Amino acid sequence: MSRGAVMGSGSFGTVFAKVLCDAGGEVNLWGRRLEIVEAINERRENPDYLPGVELPETMRATLDPAEALEGVDYVVLAVPSQTLRANLSEWKPLLPEGAVLVSLMKGIELGTGRRMSEVIQEVADVPQERVAVISGPNFAREIAARQPAASVAACTDADTARRLQAACMTPYFRVYTNTDVIGCELGGAVKNVIALCVGIAAGLGFGDSTRAMLMTRGVAEIARLGAALGADQHTFAGLAGLGDLIATCSSPLSRNRTFGENLGRGMTLEQVTAATKQTAEGVKSSEAVLELARKHNVEMPITEVVAAVMHHGMPISEAGYLLMSRSPKPERYGVDE
Repeated sequence: MSRGAVMGSGSFGTVFAKVLCDAGGEVNLWGRRLEIVEAINERRENPDYLPGVELPETMRATLDPAEALEGVDYVVLAVPSQTLRANLSEWKPLLPEGAVLVSLMKGIELGTGRRMSEVIQEVADVPQERVAVISGPNFAREIAARQPAASVAACTDADTARRLQAACMTPYFRVYTNTDVIGCELGGAVKNVIALCVGIAAGLGFGDSTRAMLMTRGVAEIARLGAALGADQHTFAGLAGLGDLIATCSSPLSRNRTFGENLGRGMTLEQVTAATKQTAEGVKSSEAVLELARKHNVEMPITEVVAAVMHHGMPISEAGYLLMSRSPKPERYGVDE
């Protein structure tokens, strides 16, 4: 029986803890908020993020990171990507020797351009073979209902990936392995940026043809950046690439798609941000992805426009025109190099 700690009691952290339990493991779930921890332990429910979903008896919630991390085989990191460095720095002295550190996060760190696995390696001072990634087209509410879903367990060490696969494989949650960590992380991070753009298009009233165009061009942007960083191009045709992109760009459950759609319907950035209860990773990551692309001389016009809208005041009406003309002219909005 594997023992895991899931650090983060949001929707996907909670549901992945449930998956680990359903796969036969025991899980400590760390959370910041007393009311959520008490609800999980006393009522077997996370009322804020997964109301009505019964959680397993083998899941125990705690406010104490030391208690959560004691003696576990897997440390699953499920915090917002831009908070990972600070959180992991605090937890580093508590990490069990030999534990595999697993990222559920889909973002690029602002300022450094590092993928989440790179931040984990740097902060925790662990080798690549102890860092893994879970990525795929996975919505917490659907997985909590045990609807059939699949994901990818990626690690540069194939044996580690297979062990993680076994630890989270259930009859309803199928897991594949991959050694292309770069490709899996880029697919997960950049698709959020593309989903923001697709959401904006939907909010503006554009139809399926426009959305299909943006998704297809989005795959091309992800693949170009992946090629520059050494990813396996086959990854982008799989669950962690195209599969995740389609789900995130198409589903009303997608935070990023919904965020963009609200902008397209006329809400201001401040209004949408205030109304968004959970993190839409693509909002902050758009700037980090763009910085990474420029560093490697990769053209990413959709990302240029999204970053200009999210961070530099580009009007939504102009964003639509620039996407169609494929000439973002970002210098007008303060995002030139």
